[in-house]
Amino acid sequence: MPRLRVGRIGRDGNPEPAEPPSPTQHTPAAIAAPANIPNASRDDRDLIERVQARLISEMEEGGQQASQYNQRISTLVGEELERGGRLVPERERARIARLAQFELLGFGPLEELLADDSISEIMVNGPNQIWVERGGKIVESNVRFADEDHVRRIIDRIIAPLGRRCDETSPMVDARLPDGSRVNVIIPPLCLNGPTLTIRKFSKKPLKAQDLITRGSASAELVEFLRACVISRINVVVAGGTGTGKTTMLNVLSSFIPADERIITIENAAEIQLQQRHVVTLESRAANVEGRGEISMRDLVINSLRMRPDRIVVGECRAGETLDMLQAMNTGHDGSMTTLHANSPRDAIRRMETMVLMSGMDLPIRAIREQIASAVDLIVQLERMQDGSRRITQVTEIVGLENDVVAMQDLFVFQHQGMRDGKIAGKIIPTGLRPQFMDQIQQHNLSLSPQIFGSNGLPFKS
Repeated sequence: MPRLRVGRIGRDGNPEPAEPPSPTQHTPAAIAAPANIPNASRDDRDLIERVQARLISEMEEGGQQASQYNQRISTLVGEELERGGRLVPERERARIARLAQFELLGFGPLEELLADDSISEIMVNGPNQIWVERGGKIVESNVRFADEDHVRRIIDRIIAPLGRRCDETSPMVDARLPDGSRVNVIIPPLCLNGPTLTIRKFSKKPLKAQDLITRGSASAELVEFLRACVISRINVVVAGGTGTGKTTMLNVLSSFIPADERIITIENAAEIQLQQRHVVTLESRAANVEGRGEISMRDLVINSLRMRPDRIVVGECRAGETLDMLQAMNTGHDGSMTTLHANSPRDAIRRMETMVLMSGMDLPIRAIREQIASAVDLIVQLERMQDGSRRITQVTEIVGLENDVVAMQDLFVFQHQGMRDGKIAGKIIPTGLRPQFMDQIQQHNLSLSPQIFGSNGLPFKS
């Protein structure tokens, strides 16, 4: 179900046409009471309440089509202004109409934040604190809710079309909006701040490799190397902390997969935005209120092996599915990719060991490390810097098992060069070491210059 988006104000001062609401969403019960609307005067609130009463009456009589709700609200606002004798400019009338549309059909105070493409995350800490992330920095917005009930109404309006509910029996919800944005809700008594809502927005246009270069997240040489790795079916793990851009990096890497390969993506909440046509997207399912019907990530990874995949892309390994992912990489599904939370490549190895043990299999640690060393070829480490920028800080090759320890070598590392104008200065540079899987790259008829690895000489050619 598409999320409602109210149009912007046109040059004539009137709202531009907005996306029509779905007829299944806007029943009389779905029109929440607009009392105490923030950022609105008492007169505006009274007017919107009258518009609400008339709109619900028309809906009950069946006199209005769902596709006309936004325009009808604008008309009713004009009629109520004239009836009350309020003379306001067209721009002010459009502002009041937009407030009414947001409150009666949209997501209330959050609408303007959702429409702002510069905002990547919205964090509602109860009715009086709404924080946003813009440009990698978290700042407090001037938007407010009226009270906790107002927050709860908007939460219900967000998750109800998704077939979810949030109440005392189910006080935590993790869901996905139709546009791909990820939503997490937690309410009292688990959260003492009041109803807390977190929305991670995703760009309408997925970032491309050139965007990483332009933003300084990677060098052109590194991107060329990563492209060759993906095409030549090197198994890649993207590691980093929360909010470091792991999913964005996975999207960029996945864009290098040839169009003639069958790709299966597996995620808790579908966030990967692949541009290829032959893609099957799988999404796990939480248990219902009775505790039944759960489909875990591990179930999906196991099932994907029966779907004839050329590549398996797991959005994030969190638990026992890590073992199945490693086994898939070791049994003919080369070129697979996943992400995980880790602060360094060595930490990523430890995390994989721990998550394999979470599968319930009583495996000796050496057997687990053998699986990791055999399955994973490359770890791309990400970090969110002090200035909010996301950078690739290490590209590390796993070269095997030595004395029961997974051996690694850094191919690229980020070199810090201090701060300039409040921004982190530095660049990713090669270490001079060449990957041991260079023959595999050459077998795919790819050519990489030795300069990429900090060497001199003629380029490699197959």
